[in-house]
Amino acid sequence: MGMMEGKAALVTGGGRGIGREVALSLAREGAKVVVADLGGSLEGEGVDQGPAAAVAAEIDAAGGEAVANTDSVSDPAGAARMVQAALDHFGRIDAVINIAGILRDAMFHKMSHQEWLAVIDVHLNGSFHVSHAAMPHMREQAAGAFVHFTSTSGLNGNIGQANYAAAKMGIVGLSRVLAQEGARYNIRSNAVAPFAWTRMIESIPVQSEAQAEAFRKFRDGATPAHIAPVVTYLVSDAAAQVSGQVFGVRGNEVYLMSQPRPIRTLHRSDGWTPGRLAEILVPALKNDLLPLDDTNQYYNWDPI
Repeated sequence: MGMMEGKAALVTGGGRGIGREVALSLAREGAKVVVADLGGSLEGEGVDQGPAAAVAAEIDAAGGEAVANTDSVSDPAGAARMVQAALDHFGRIDAVINIAGILRDAMFHKMSHQEWLAVIDVHLNGSFHVSHAAMPHMREQAAGAFVHFTSTSGLNGNIGQANYAAAKMGIVGLSRVLAQEGARYNIRSNAVAPFAWTRMIESIPVQSEAQAEAFRKFRDGATPAHIAPVVTYLVSDAAAQVSGQVFGVRGNEVYLMSQPRPIRTLHRSDGWTPGRLAEILVPALKNDLLPLDDTNQYYNWDPI
């Protein structure tokens, strides 16, 4: 008996990379899987039924049960069809893993409205659409689990990715509220920030031999297969006490990420003026003000 025996899971972006490994991991643990993947390019263009169908066929060939879906998470009706596929084929929906994503990188002052909206629509709105379609069924059965994919580009920031960072931080807020609202119905929600060699990382231009060597180490030491066991655990009953958290996974490391909480306060009984704040705020808080480090300054490319 696997950890997901008797359960049905929906994996968006399940045709390639991390999504593929998650779908296979869930199936190995006994889950019946909807492999949802539009099959488009890294920029979200085009449709290809091949990736989702190939993963579903791989699961079936190994003795599991899977069905492919090529709807877009950015379409509410498409998201509803993904959930309905689980209900039609497996009779239930126990887990939703929101992985589907695209990139439209650009410096903010050069970013077009379309580049902004496209990324928000797939990552943030897509996570909403799929979760929103699944939530009523989970409430009715008084059980369910979500894992939403965030990124250190949102948690820490990354130059050239304002759209992606905004979407990924929004996903953290979405996950937290789903955890809070779902608690009384035995529904959990967590977020995962993956470190793994995928199409998105591969698209970063190599600018030096040192960077090329760092990428080689990263490719070998932090793979999509490292992410999958953590996701499978989080949607299983074994993680019944884990909800509302943000985890990072890099190679064999699992991080529990901090979340915003007050760390210092300033108070004046007679209130504040801009001038008084100018005198007091920086001297009082300078040791606690966060620097403008981005994700690359927190995490190197060489997994431990």
